[in-house]
Amino acid sequence: MSETDPLLAPIPGAESRELAGIKVDMVRAGDARVKRMIYPPGFRWSTDVKPLVGTDLCMHAHVGFLARGRIDVQYADGCMASFAAPQVVSIAPGHDAWIVGEQPAILIEVDFEGVTISRMGMPESHNHA
Repeated sequence: MSETDPLLAPIPGAESRELAGIKVDMVRAGDARVKRMIYPPGFRWSTDVKPLVGTDLCMHAHVGFLARGRIDVQYADGCMASFAAPQVVSIAPGHDAWIVGEQPAILIEVDFEGVTISRMGMPESHNHA
């Protein structure tokens, strides 16, 4: 991917940071945050983030649009989900996730920091409802 790729172009007014190889550009929009998250090939939450946060699984909810790549998810009960671009993504807390393939995954995510689950009307954890 070249530097002229619009999905990778700088975002005016964005706060940028990197965590465990994930490049995050975030802009506040009202009470929400809109984030472009670029996950590198080979990324896996349980390998790359778990040692930093100390929980067995990712306890955040993720809601957004997968613009590029593929993300596989596994919940504590063994259920799995696959997301391949272009696709809307809704991932409940209590999961491991990893990037499939040789290209980065680019997720455009919306969250409400510590109240994303309630604001989005999502379950507190994965269920089969």
